[in-house]
Parts: sequence; C-alpha cells; structure tokens
Amino acid sequence: MTGRIVVFGATGYTGGLVLESLVRRGVRPVLAGRNRAALDALAADHGDLEIAVADVSDPASLRSLAGPGDVLIATVGPFDRIGHAAAQAAADAGAHYLDSTGEVGFVRDVRARHHERAVETGAAMVPAFGYDYVPGILAGALAAQEAGDDVRSLEIGYFATGPLYRGLSQGTRTTMRDGMTLPSLRWRGRRLVEERTGSRVRAFPVRGRSKSAFLVSGTEVLFLPGNFPSLDEVTVYNGWFPVLSRAMPVVSALASVAGPVLRAMSGPMVGPPGGPDATARAKTGAEVVAVADSRVEVRLEGPNTYTLTGDLLAWAAIRLSTEGPATPGVVGPVDAFGLEPLRDGCAELGLVRQ
Repeated sequence: MTGRIVVFGATGYTGGLVLESLVRRGVRPVLAGRNRAALDALAADHGDLEIAVADVSDPASLRSLAGPGDVLIATVGPFDRIGHAAAQAAADAGAHYLDSTGEVGFVRDVRARHHERAVETGAAMVPAFGYDYVPGILAGALAAQEAGDDVRSLEIGYFATGPLYRGLSQGTRTTMRDGMTLPSLRWRGRRLVEERTGSRVRAFPVRGRSKSAFLVSGTEVLFLPGNFPSLDEVTVYNGWFPVLSRAMPVVSALASVAGPVLRAMSGPMVGPPGGPDATARAKTGAEVVAVADSRVEVRLEGPNTYTLTGDLLAWAAIRLSTEGPATPGVVGPVDAFGLEPLRDGCAELGLVRQ
C-alpha cells in the first residue's frame, strides 16, 4: 500500500519546489500550511489537490497530518525555533519524516529526542535531506568505501558554480547568519567536538583548480561514523566563496564575539523572503568533494542547490511511501535507503560523479 505524501509549508519557497517535483512525477500530495486561502489557490493551480490547515503553534493540527506509512515533508523553518513540533508529530504517528533543514543542531536534537520513539512506531526520520547534506554524505560514503575497512578520516567540501551570491534564498541567508555565530561540530577522536566556525581553512581540488573552504557544521559528522566505524575524523567545509574563505579565521573570531548583534540584525542580513527563480537557478550548479585518508577523492556535480533539494525530497518521499525505509529511526541517508540506491537515485536527479 502506498502512503500519502504531505508537504508541510507547501506555500513557501522550498515547499513549492518540492511540490513541483512531486507533480512532475505524477504524485498528488496533500498541501499543508497555516494559510487556507493560499493553500486553496495553490491546490487549484495543480488540479485541486487536497489541503490541510496546520500550524506549528497547534500541535493537534500537526498530529492529524500524517499516519503510519505516510510521509511528512517539513519545509517550515527556522527549524530549531519552530520545527520540533512537526518532527514530534511524525515520530508519534509512525509517519516517515523528511525535512529541508540546514541546521545541524536541530538534526542532533531530533535524533536525541525522537530516535527511540521512531523505532517503536516504525518511522524513518531523515532530516536535512537536501543539498544540506545529501551530496556530502554520498561523496563521503563513496570515498570511505573505496578507502577500505580501515578508513580513518574524511574531509568534505561544498562548492558551487555560477553567481551563487546573487541567488540565495531567505532560508539559506538565515542559516548562514546564525551558523557564523555558533560552533561547528567535528567528529574527532571518535567523538563529537565543537570548534569555532571558520577557524579551519582547507584547499580542495575542484575542476583542476585549488579552492579554499572553511570549517562548518554538517550532518556528515553525525551519520557517517555509524556507517564506517573505523573513522576517527570527519570534517565538513564550505567553499561557496573561496576568496572569503581565506579570511575566515579572522572573520569567525569577530563573529563569535558579536554573535548576539549579528542574530539581531535579521532584516539587513536575511533580506526578502523567497529565493531564486528557475532562470536564476539554471545559472548555478552544486559541487562537493570528499577526500578519504588524504588519498581517495570523490567529486560529485549536480544542478542548482535549491533545484536539487526539491528533487531530493520528492525522490525520498516517493521511495519511502512505496517501499519503506531500509532502517527505521532517526537515520542518515545511507541507513534510510542503502548506499547503492542512494547513489542511483541521486544520479537520476543529475548529481553524478565526475
């Protein structure tokens, strides 16, 4: 039996991308959100889809969205502030759960709070199933697999092609702003440790060139050590702006001191709602490089980060609704789907090894 797919936050930017991707694949999802008028209009535009009014301030409305075997896709953030209610509802209901967060602290909390309950109810909860952080997990897993059973270290760098600085969504800008003022997680000495974001800079080989990237958080540090128990270190870097990366140790030190001020400057730093349209997205692409034990390198290339996120969430939702997960609980992409199906699914979406 195929479960329903519910898109919570369907009228938002990321929710709209997920909806478009699902509809292209012949799926008729349930559209959920707090604005009935906006939901009605969106549903009419896509052939009178079913709608459900739900709000994070009303837990009962969230609990009614999905049941056992259904899939709840949450795109309502910032997740650490308002995303926990949807995760709780899915875990309790036994509904599979996906979200678009880039907030590693939120993912860590979801695993701590809901893993046991999700195992009990048979739900697979796979947070951060988008550009943040599926490409890095896939590249890291492939590199670790090729390095062999005694692989010790993974370094993963995210990069972009094209004028990305002109096409960042409000959600991305919010995550970047907040992330600069928070410590980043690393897997080091076989345990999670915190380090100042941007305090490390590393050069990666990208298309025959050396590009700098700075230390950030990533869910790779939460999930890949479970997939490859011999790992002593996992570190994630962001190289979207290589010139800025070289100055990041100084910038990050200032940001750590001025954190409360930066978080208060919501308007200027976050900007208008929404994100790049299809024309703007077509001008940029995603790249990720994973290096295992300083000797095995895997590089993936794919479409625009937002396009990829919408397609990844749609692909995962369809697979969970029709086939179920490989492993229940709060799990990473490899545990949820298996490495080969994940690799093949990403390739279908244009995220391929170079």
